[in-house]
Amino acid sequence: MTTITYIQKDGSPRTVEAAPGANVMETAIVNNIRGIDGECGGCCSCATCHVYVDETWLARLPAPDDMEQEMLEAVAAERRATSRLGCQIVISDALAGLVIAIPERQ
Repeated sequence: MTTITYIQKDGSPRTVEAAPGANVMETAIVNNIRGIDGECGGCCSCATCHVYVDETWLARLPAPDDMEQEMLEAVAAERRATSRLGCQIVISDALAGLVIAIPERQ
């Protein structure tokens, strides 16, 4: 197990354990992290798992593919350079300590 820290809408951090192979969206839902909906179940078709990756972690992630880029064009909250879809960020030991901020709306 590794950990992910979610910065919630009110600015407070919440650190949870994440299983390698799970993704940021699944981990949020299992741990009742509010603000990450994942309405499509993680198939990259709804953008309701939009998150902001802490800048110090962004370079450690693979670049978003064309499908994710397209979905990021439809996010409800401000799209930033650090915007990603949580369903596309797969947890590995290399991401131990990952920090994710939740947008104000999905």
